[in-house]
Amino acid sequence: MLDRAAPLLQWTATDIAVGARLVAALFTHAASSGAPIAAADLLGLARSAHPRDAQLARAVVLGIAPKLQFVAAFCQRHGYPNLAGLVDGAAAQPFDWQNAASGYPAQLAAFVKTAQAAVPVRFKARAERPADVAWYAYFRTHRAACDALSSEGKKEIINLMMAGLDPDAALARVLAAQAQQN
Repeated sequence: MLDRAAPLLQWTATDIAVGARLVAALFTHAASSGAPIAAADLLGLARSAHPRDAQLARAVVLGIAPKLQFVAAFCQRHGYPNLAGLVDGAAAQPFDWQNAASGYPAQLAAFVKTAQAAVPVRFKARAERPADVAWYAYFRTHRAACDALSSEGKKEIINLMMAGLDPDAALARVLAAQAQQN
């Protein structure tokens, strides 16, 4: 279960892009069954709809909270029931998801554009290899701080660094996510 009381995180471009894919997957899921869905299954559903999306392919369950915050913000902004709640174990609220499915793509595109404009300029995207090298250099000098990281946590740190976060911020965000999961 995800902690809905967690503070809102500053979204990265990756959070927005993957969050938009999750909105689409959750709309489809709510229209078809509306049953609760596990975070891993949601990522799988989104990946099956967008098999060539590299950001989505790298996404891990540990890093899903800010993407679901994006989903919740989109739903709140446009008056939809909170689809992110499906991942928390709640069933979809009664709503005409079939008719809503035709109108949300334009709303989502506008919401994504607005959210992307709010991404701080300091979040400069990096390619995977430079992010990996920078993380390894950081890891070598901060081994004690990195001891508690899971393998999924290391993948999420690379994702966050590719999205422009510095190693300290990425490590803090992942350690907080790991603490919420446990």
